[in-house]
Amino acid sequence: MTSDAFQPSRRSNVAPFIAMDVLSEAARLEAEGRRIVHMEVGQPSAPAPKAALKAAGEALKHGRLGYTEALGVKPLRSALSRHYKRAYGVDVPVERIMATTGSSAGFNLAFLAAFDPGDRVVLTAPGYPAYRNILKALGLMPVEVEVGAESRWSLTPEHLEDAQRQGPIKGVLVASPANPTGTMMTAEALENLIRYCEDRGIWFISDEIYHGLDYAGEQKTALETSRNAIIINSFSKYYCMTGWRIGWMVLPPQLVRPIERIAQSLYISPPELSQIAATAALDAVQELEAVKAGYAANRKLLLDGMPGIGLDRLLPVDGAFYIYADISRFSSDSLEFARQMLHDAGVAATPGVDFDPVHGHEFLRFSFAGSHEDMKEALDRLSGFLK
Repeated sequence: MTSDAFQPSRRSNVAPFIAMDVLSEAARLEAEGRRIVHMEVGQPSAPAPKAALKAAGEALKHGRLGYTEALGVKPLRSALSRHYKRAYGVDVPVERIMATTGSSAGFNLAFLAAFDPGDRVVLTAPGYPAYRNILKALGLMPVEVEVGAESRWSLTPEHLEDAQRQGPIKGVLVASPANPTGTMMTAEALENLIRYCEDRGIWFISDEIYHGLDYAGEQKTALETSRNAIIINSFSKYYCMTGWRIGWMVLPPQLVRPIERIAQSLYISPPELSQIAATAALDAVQELEAVKAGYAANRKLLLDGMPGIGLDRLLPVDGAFYIYADISRFSSDSLEFARQMLHDAGVAATPGVDFDPVHGHEFLRFSFAGSHEDMKEALDRLSGFLK
């Protein structure tokens, strides 16, 4: 049989994650000796908390790491239960908490357990590109709803009413704080949206990966409104543990066993070493708040400095560590503009088309998760580039 018969599946035909492509190109330039300021990926420059590193080191001394329960080790899940009580005043039984191999595994598990092939799931545009890519790969239909200034870049029940005229909706996925915008829904707007979904039997999936990183808004967990909400979170952002690939979910009771069964076959269990480190990280609040203060300083530096170099149309930056900037006065092709900026100015940022295929050609996302010195250098380089 000819090689033409051996072709990738149709489900594999998803768009690239452009932020990672930019990172690869930046790495290539660095290998050639170039100095690149990284603002393309949402990766904290700080290491994992000291307590997490110490706990992992102690575990390694014993020499044996193995499989755990698919739901995760009890100490981590118990610590997460205490976290919800401390941070939000919400009682979450340990039985509803599941450790995952990063938030990415959480999305796979949630989509597989809650939806059937062909189901329609509403997302915001702009929004995190992996949402739609995972949905498409699983045979689901992402319904991207354009949001703008009139709703403070957030989904509303009215948006969902419009979307349902085109067909039934089985799920809604919301992040607050959001990627790429950094905006947060108000407590009232979030509650109204959740109650709309609850009343209509629509699964509400809450991506809370940027919780803890709030600067100008009140962070609320969807658990405060609905026990049927699916919560996905991670130790990657606030806890500075991207490479440890450890996250968690809070599940409605009726999804715990189905998701556990799927996880047993897909992942067996999250890495035990990462679970041990994550358990310790939950108590490192003082250290992590110092890291957050660094993000806040970076945010102020860029919000004060960007308008002076021509980037004066910025979305509200309530949380996370991103600035979503309108570059339409400079270019209508964010992909080419980002490539030129990387090569000419040595600043790596992500083109808006990664987050919004329709209007993203006029936007760039800048991550301010790096060091304060890097942010100063980026402003200087961008000033020269944009003249």
